[in-house]
Amino acid sequence: MSMNLSQAFDEIVLKRRSNRRFDTAIQVPDEVIQKSLERAILSPNSSNMQLWEFYWISSPEEKAQYKKLCLGQSAARTAAHLVVFVTRQDHWKKHAQWNIDKIKASMTGEPSKSEKRALDYYGILMPILYRTDILGLSTLIRRGITFVKGFNNPFMRFAGLADQRVMVHKSCALAAQTFMLSIAAEGFDTCPMEGFDANLVKRALDLPNEAEINMIVAVGKGTEEGIYGKRNRLPLDEVVFKR
Repeated sequence: MSMNLSQAFDEIVLKRRSNRRFDTAIQVPDEVIQKSLERAILSPNSSNMQLWEFYWISSPEEKAQYKKLCLGQSAARTAAHLVVFVTRQDHWKKHAQWNIDKIKASMTGEPSKSEKRALDYYGILMPILYRTDILGLSTLIRRGITFVKGFNNPFMRFAGLADQRVMVHKSCALAAQTFMLSIAAEGFDTCPMEGFDANLVKRALDLPNEAEINMIVAVGKGTEEGIYGKRNRLPLDEVVFKR
């Protein structure tokens, strides 16, 4: 059975290509997008904070708007659906509390040692990692903790706002990859796009300044002309180093 699963996954990975022109005569059922988004939220993410949002663009009116926002590229022009992957590190307080509530709901009586550690993790550590302020005091505190704790020992080097951004974008990108593999498994195609006006996309979605666009994924039934050449990759021995 494991071999069958391995072969099935191999087929999905080999099938998934960034297709830049879709067949507009073939529709992608809403059920395919729904199922793929349900799979995407199961993706691994940092501390289960799930600091992401996925905006499913399916109406003809909004798709027409996004053609322009995506700079007129063919993947956006011909897509049956678009999904905008967004990072929301500004939701850290709400999501930390959600995790705390989940832990407490599963408790019977006083918290065990592991439950106490989990509660402290979300109640103490997450505020240290994600809190920000105008004066930058939170960043200075993180830098101080990193310096002291990491002076003679390995320690997570996490201090500034850039570290927060990298962390939430990594998690969001993992969800986008799960989504694209799911679409491939359902017999359709995708094209992840970085060519878009992020400011105008945020405005169209009515997002706050703290939110950021990770990527926009176009979905449809791919065409031969939508594949721009072979999928060339560097040799394995140039990028993989076994130690």
